[in-house]
Amino acid sequence: MHLHRFEKIWLLFGGGVLILFIVLLGINAYHSGMMPPSDLNTIDPTKVDQTPPFDKPGLVKVGDNEYDLNMTSFAFGYAPANVEIPAGAKINFHVTSKDVVHGFEIPGTAVNMMILPGHISTVTHTFDKPGEYLILCNEYCGIAHEKMGTQIIVK
Repeated sequence: MHLHRFEKIWLLFGGGVLILFIVLLGINAYHSGMMPPSDLNTIDPTKVDQTPPFDKPGLVKVGDNEYDLNMTSFAFGYAPANVEIPAGAKINFHVTSKDVVHGFEIPGTAVNMMILPGHISTVTHTFDKPGEYLILCNEYCGIAHEKMGTQIIVK
């Protein structure tokens, strides 16, 4: 097969740009600290209600102006509902599911997780502004999915 000189140049240019894109994507992912999920933080999904800290979900103070918020997601709800937290506090969300895949998103923030049964998903966020923040399920989980939500009240 014979390729014209300009075809060879454009093929090399396109291939080079593709390789550069993949390399830059990898460097950015490494620099941002992205890593694949691990199975280190798992529990038995049938025993979520008996496994600490999810047997008593809620807000726990762990340090100076730092809290752990342990939550469970289940068919069309989250426990606990309507959590109050102080403004400016660092919140470590620890969330798991009892039944199916759920989502955990707080619109307007960087909090967005996929909640898998038996896996403990974790994210940290600081709420600087007082107000009410809605927690939504952004993964279809069943027929009443659109009603699944709760609130965080920052005071």
